[in-house]
Amino acid sequence: MRWPRQLMSLLFVLTLLAGPPIVLLSLIGAPLQGWPSAAQAREWVQNPLTEQTLTAALTIAAWLVWLLLAYTVIIRVLARLRATVSWLRRMPLPTPLQATASGIAGAAVFGVSSHAITAPPPPDTQPVAAGTLNDAANPTPSDAGVVADTGIGVAGGWLPRDVAEQVSAAAALVWLRRRRAYQPRPPGPHGHDDPDLAPLPPTVAAVQAALADSPSPAEPGAASAGPSLLDPPTAGRALPRTGVGLTGPGAQDAARGLLVTSLLAGRHHPTVSVVVTRPVLAPLLRSIAATLARRLPGLAVIDHLGQAAQFFSGSPSGRGLGAGDQSQRDAQEDTGPSGPTLIVDAPSARDSADTLASLATASAAVAVLGRWPAGQTWQVDPSGHTRPLDGNRSAGPRMCVLSQVTATDLLTVIAHPDPTPPHPGTSGPSRNHTEAGRPVRWEASAQDHPVRSGNDKRRLQLRVLGEPTLLLDDHPVAIRRTAALQVLVFLAAHPDGADTRELTDAIWPGLPRHSLTGRLYTTVSDLRATIRSAAGVSIIEHSDDRYRLDPTGVTVDLWHFHHTVRDATTAVTTDATTWKAVIDAYSGDLAARRTWPWLDPIREATRRHVLDAHATLAAASPDPRQALEWLQAAIRIDPYNADLHTRAVTALIALGDHDAADHLRQGYTRRLAAAGILPTDMADTTASLTGQPAIPTW
Repeated sequence: MRWPRQLMSLLFVLTLLAGPPIVLLSLIGAPLQGWPSAAQAREWVQNPLTEQTLTAALTIAAWLVWLLLAYTVIIRVLARLRATVSWLRRMPLPTPLQATASGIAGAAVFGVSSHAITAPPPPDTQPVAAGTLNDAANPTPSDAGVVADTGIGVAGGWLPRDVAEQVSAAAALVWLRRRRAYQPRPPGPHGHDDPDLAPLPPTVAAVQAALADSPSPAEPGAASAGPSLLDPPTAGRALPRTGVGLTGPGAQDAARGLLVTSLLAGRHHPTVSVVVTRPVLAPLLRSIAATLARRLPGLAVIDHLGQAAQFFSGSPSGRGLGAGDQSQRDAQEDTGPSGPTLIVDAPSARDSADTLASLATASAAVAVLGRWPAGQTWQVDPSGHTRPLDGNRSAGPRMCVLSQVTATDLLTVIAHPDPTPPHPGTSGPSRNHTEAGRPVRWEASAQDHPVRSGNDKRRLQLRVLGEPTLLLDDHPVAIRRTAALQVLVFLAAHPDGADTRELTDAIWPGLPRHSLTGRLYTTVSDLRATIRSAAGVSIIEHSDDRYRLDPTGVTVDLWHFHHTVRDATTAVTTDATTWKAVIDAYSGDLAARRTWPWLDPIREATRRHVLDAHATLAAASPDPRQALEWLQAAIRIDPYNADLHTRAVTALIALGDHDAADHLRQGYTRRLAAAGILPTDMADTTASLTGQPAIPTW
């Protein structure tokens, strides 16, 4: 706690201010006893260095030092008071509406009787815009990284919370698909710089980090466990049934938000979820519109509205219901239509108004970029807030708004990968192509760092494989700040160190970099103080704006693991003992159960090394049962890998255990389905497990 230290500091300052005057006045008296006479002045000129004059000079010097100290304290106090007054002036006061609501809430709390009161059911409200929440206090796109219960602000946009959670779930699904598609290979000195190890775009990382740092609204005070990969967001069912026109400076950003929200909802259904005209899509995604549109599942691009009917199957929602079928109509309105979202431009809407009106009843949502005479028109500001243009002064709902770069980043986690592997320097659309597309190839740098041996006398050990822990003489050292632990793991994963920009971008993605330098300094200082007080040493070096772990003061299990991998892959001859050493050095996933966005590429690269070792031992084993055991051990490390399951099923069939092979195949299919991988995505997996030709998928 800080108040004991603050109290001690206050007492110390008061002692300095009051102590010297009390001592001087009690021992010597006042510094001046009156002005000297002429005789005293002549005597001082003739003999200046007397005991009396020296005492007076020292007394005056002591009083001057005390006055300087008092002046400094007064200036600091006045500055603090001025800052406090300035803060009080800027402190927002409640609006009359908020004050009234607070008074009503207080009256309800203190005036409620002991008898239960049955509240009437809430009146039916008009559906709000797709993926929006009507909350004027939500963060604006400029508030990057700001989290509220109803939404998350990122650089270049604002997302409703359920949409942000689906972005995070889709990002997790990207890594599950990459794990499933990886084929273990004989280890070699090349390391793992696979193109599919490129990190996800920075906007996705910012959304993941914001959700990880904010509690779930359903469970106040508890960290969000993340959404189910099977729960669709409440996307396009919120626009008015007759469609809505979008105008104003935020209209295109809102259209991008509707596009992303609807495609996220469509991930759960292997059908078209968004139909958009080509004149609309081109300005929304600009140069990458044609390329990305071909890779987005569920997106249909049309030239005119006449081509849209083929994507709306069945009779329009509510059509053919008589006056006596009001209950059925109400049920349909509650569940919302199941058709795709339709986004068109104003000229197409005016030229085909009748066609659009018929499609609106069968679609999840209809948005027209421009004024829409046949329905409502909303003016959208850059922060997503809407205002109807029908003369109604009441504020409309808040829409999801995304800039072109931000929308492209988010669409990357939905799109199928480019069939041609990206160059190591690029990886799809991103704000920073150099950083977001850089493959992970850093293991070789660890070879120059010493590793732990049997006679190692270093007392500090950092374990990052499994639960990250700092040990002092085999006893854990308590690290109070989560960010401090993240700094330790990041530096362990980057033995050559990292500068301030790299650390802040990794630990606090999406936040303004200029505001994070002080936070990083505080975090590192607290971490250094914790380690120094526990072990008496500092293991974090800082020179030339670069932080690194001191290899002479701490042992790191990840460095030892990569040292073992390097020995195994560069040896002239290898045997089973060499690969077993790699397996023994792997004690778990890197920072297990941590969801830091920067972890995934490095964690997966590390996991692939140990999968390669298991596959190599299984392929080289002359005993089929021993080979099966190695494959089963690899599956326990990565239960989502399709190639390992294919080899294990083949081995079981070769041993004649068909029941076990069927059980393994069915269990693997259920595991993928539970993770959110659709049956269409599992076509290649099922084909490989049954020996049929595989269908290339993501």
